[in-house]
This record gives sequence, structure tokens and C-alpha cells, in this order.
Amino acid sequence: MSHANLDDDPVQLAQALIQCPSVTPEDAGALDTLSLALVALGFHVHRHKFHDEGTASVDNLFAKFGKGGPHFCFAGHTDVVPPGDLSGWSVDPFEGLIANNMLYGRGAADMKSAIAAFVSAAARVAPRLERLGKGSISLLITGDEEGPAVNGTVKMLEHITAHGEKIDHCLVGEPTSQHKVGDTLKIGRRGSVTGKIGVFGVQGHVAYPQRAENPIPRLVAILDQLAARKLDAGTPHFEPSNLEITTVDVGNPATNVIPAAARATFNIRHNDLHEAGDLEAWVRRVCDQVVQERGGRYELQWSVGGDCFLTQPGSFTTLVSDAVSDVTGARPALSTGGGTSDARFIKNYCPVAELGLPGESMHKADERASLADIRALANIYQRTLERYFGI
Repeated sequence: MSHANLDDDPVQLAQALIQCPSVTPEDAGALDTLSLALVALGFHVHRHKFHDEGTASVDNLFAKFGKGGPHFCFAGHTDVVPPGDLSGWSVDPFEGLIANNMLYGRGAADMKSAIAAFVSAAARVAPRLERLGKGSISLLITGDEEGPAVNGTVKMLEHITAHGEKIDHCLVGEPTSQHKVGDTLKIGRRGSVTGKIGVFGVQGHVAYPQRAENPIPRLVAILDQLAARKLDAGTPHFEPSNLEITTVDVGNPATNVIPAAARATFNIRHNDLHEAGDLEAWVRRVCDQVVQERGGRYELQWSVGGDCFLTQPGSFTTLVSDAVSDVTGARPALSTGGGTSDARFIKNYCPVAELGLPGESMHKADERASLADIRALANIYQRTLERYFGI
């Protein structure tokens, strides 16, 4: 792929990336395609494969142009979710079809087009950065964001930091926009925790309840107390925290048997008024109280999907907002809504924000992105780099 093609239009690279069926954890040539484009621009490209027990190996990429600080990093992922039932698609999800000024395919919105847009922006800015003689642009691209997120961004950040890299600011290309490209800039995310409760009794015949201990009413009592609590009313930058019960399971096909165990799973999305440890302590207090009053026993499995974080509005968020305004004429809303992203790992190393395409079609059949939006996003990334490096 030539410098001229990248400079003119990011759509060609986006299309090429979509044509790689890189469903997590498979790379399917996506990073090879990206590497070729970056090497042609003068980036130094490093590939790293990581694995962990019980998880698949994942290919990752770190590419850097320039030297010294300041160091601006663009982060993202080439892995995509499965296309699902192909009968729901009107196109081949990995053809990269362009029709009616739209680019169709899995990853068009989330987030191969954003990666292409950043490469296009870097192609336009890199020669001027080289003449400036200082400053670095990098891409940190991983392959398991849509999966366990174990062998990607976390290990990449640890690796490059151990080898002397220091990122000063990072922009993640997740599809944050709501209606128009650039209308929303994410400056944080709520935390996510998952609890799995098992309540245990004694199995028995329903006609002889005195000989059994039914765990279901005890589990219902626990869930009732958890669901009844209003965690908070939100904060200036965050929506209210919420607890949602996602499944209740007994697995009892018989109508005349009291089961020995009942289980439930819930997820809490919390703002910066809470920490995962405090929420766990509250859940355990509720469980302890119910079991103490009603008997039986319980177990709680607790997992933290991501910590709550906030990049305080300031010079970095203003710079990106100004770049959006330069291109679109409007300033983005600052948001912390939505699910988790790899920004939850990057925030431990440097200030991070997220800006990408409208995400209405992500993970859906006929996922797509407007060609005009892809090009506008490349222009926004270009202006961000120009403002960041003062060129």
C-alpha cells in the first residue's frame, strides 16, 4: 500500500482489514496487512505473541515513528466478534463491500476503520514530525479485546514499558460517537464487577419439607436485598451505578423435589463513588445476614472486569475536543457511558480518552460505516496530531 493511497483515503486500508476474518483470538492476516502499511510509512514495527494458561495465544503489534517525547499513542484492536447467523447479513461479513457510500463488514464500526483512519492521519503528519526532529507517534494494536483481554493490551503495556517506552497520552479508537462522528469523547468508564452466588440446602421430597432445606427462598431473599438498594444518584461525570441480576439457575426438572442448591449471577456497573472491594464487602454482608437468619450456607465468586476511571477534563481533553471542532464545527460531549474497553488498562500508564465512529451497527448483522465518517475521523485524528505536536 503506497503512502499516496493512505494520504488520500483511509477506506482502502479499512477494507483490507475487514477482509481478514480476525475473529478473536485469530489474527487471519490483519496485523500483517497493518504492518505492511506502517513499514511503508517509516514506522518501526514490533510483533509480540502472548499466551496464558487456559487462554489462546494472541498476536499483538506495537509500531512507532519518531523518537523522544512527547509520545502520542493510538490504541485499538483488530479482533472482531463472530458474524453470527449469516442469514441475517445481506452481504458477506468479510468481503469489505462498499455500497451506497457505506463500507460493510465485521469490524467496519468496531474498529478496523478507526485503525485505518489513524494510519491515514499519521501518514499526513509523520513527514512534518520528522522535520520537527522530536516527538513520537505509535500504534498499540491488540488481538483479544473482544475476548478475555488477557494476552493483549495488559501484557503489551507491561512489555513495552519494561523496554523503556513511555507513552505520554493515548487515544483509543473505540466507536464512541452516538449520531455523528466526533459528537462524543469518552473520558472514563464505569467499573464492572460480577458476582456469582450459590446457596446450598438439603435436597428432599416436597411433601416432607421438614426433612429438607430449600435454598431457593434464601437466594431470593439475598437477591431482593441486593436489587432493592439504590447504589447512588450518579456524579457530575458518571451515570448512577446499577446492579442487574442476569441469571437465576436451579436446574431442577422435577416438580416434587426440593433442590439442594440454587445459583444466581449479577453484574454491577459502578461509578467513582464505589470501589470493587467495598461492593464485595456489602454483598457478603447481605449474604451473611440472610444465611444467619434462615440457615444453610452460601459461596460467592467475585470477579472484577474493570476499574472505574476518569481522565479529568483538562488540556488533553480540550486538545482533542478542539481537533473535533476544527473538522466538524461542533465540540464533542464528554462521556463515561457504555461498557468497558482496553482504556481501563491504559489509564494506569498515561491519560487516555476514546474517540471513534458511530457505533450503532457494531456487533450487529450488516455492520457498516459511512465512508464520509471514516474520512472525517481521519481528519480529526490528523488535527489531533497537529495540535499535539504543534505542527
